[in-house]
Amino acid sequence: MTQAISKEHLIIERVRQLPSEKQQEVLDFIEFLQFQLQKQSESTEEKEPISAYEAAKEFAGCLDGGPGDLSTNKEYLRALGKK
Repeated sequence: MTQAISKEHLIIERVRQLPSEKQQEVLDFIEFLQFQLQKQSESTEEKEPISAYEAAKEFAGCLDGGPGDLSTNKEYLRALGKK
């Protein structure tokens, strides 16, 4: 705890020694760091579960293979009728 307090005092003292425009840069950098932390915490929050289809819908139907459209695959339909 004392290490955190001493770091805080050290940062404050060093910022006080900077010219006004450099202090503004430090403030901008702190805001940037806070923005990054907020973004990280939002990305690690639990999201509402989605279905497998929703997760892979951009890939649905992009693979070739299988019997294709059964109404045009006469041999497959005939084999089914003989069973």
